[in-house]
Amino acid sequence: MYVTIPELAEYLSMNEAKVKSLVLQGKIRAIHDGEQFLVNKTQFTTHLEQVKKYRLMIQEYLNTPIPEDVDVKDED
Repeated sequence: MYVTIPELAEYLSMNEAKVKSLVLQGKIRAIHDGEQFLVNKTQFTTHLEQVKKYRLMIQEYLNTPIPEDVDVKDED
């Protein structure tokens, strides 16, 4: 599914100028139909899934309690 730059910016929760800049730099693949750039939205599916997975891993890590140190009760 092809979308315009403003629609893609909303989908990615990014600034429209930043998305256009990335398109012009060639970091986001797009086609130009003579009037506007069209971007295939499915190219971001894998990226967004990986970001979601990474956020869950970080959240799990932050929620893991710190184990008690074995040397705390050792009184030499």
